Amino acid sequence: MNIEQARFNMIEQQIRPWDVLDTSVLDLLMVVKRENFVPAVHKALAFADTEIPLPGGVSMLNPKVEARLLQDVNVKKHESVLEIGVGSGYLAALLAHKGRHVTAVEVSAELKALAEKNLADNGVTNVSVELGNGAQGWSNGAPFDVIVVTGSLPELPPALLQQLKVGGRLAVIIGQSPAMKAQLITRTGEAGYDTRTLFETDVKPLSSAVQPSQFKF
Repeated sequence: MNIEQARFNMIEQQIRPWDVLDTSVLDLLMVVKRENFVPAVHKALAFADTEIPLPGGVSMLNPKVEARLLQDVNVKKHESVLEIGVGSGYLAALLAHKGRHVTAVEVSAELKALAEKNLADNGVTNVSVELGNGAQGWSNGAPFDVIVVTGSLPELPPALLQQLKVGGRLAVIIGQSPAMKAQLITRTGEAGYDTRTLFETDVKPLSSAVQPSQFKF
């Protein structure tokens, strides 16, 4: 397989048609080598239009979903980012290239170690991976300019909104399978938020997500 041709095809055939047109994002997808963040057993799937299994039953997001979230949160060079669920570290690496610093929270010690190794091997030095449950946000370092949640949540925890700076953006996938919506929520004031639906999708839940009670009177 010609890796650079496969990367080019991924960008042109999957990502660009999904309204990812920001040249800084498209250029970054050429720079950060996705195959370096994919488990060796799944290397052949590095550029495929699919989620890629990771240890512990979680997955890397589909490439077009990663790229769309990256584009729509629009991280600036001076901004601090919270990523909830680091996975293999790939999206953290993309966010780190765009922003000042990324705090990535991961509930799995195995994935924390995997992401830290991948980030170090690829020269990414402005990501700190914290072991913990970020499903209700992460107060250490808050408030953040940008928050990205890498697995779906059944409903939006209010704590995440409170941990955004005014002007900050939250990218989150909300709902239950098979009907989920990716949303971009911008904090417009102390109590003001603007919510925009980006696309419909169906992705695995965040492993530490709190499930709403099914009990009804």
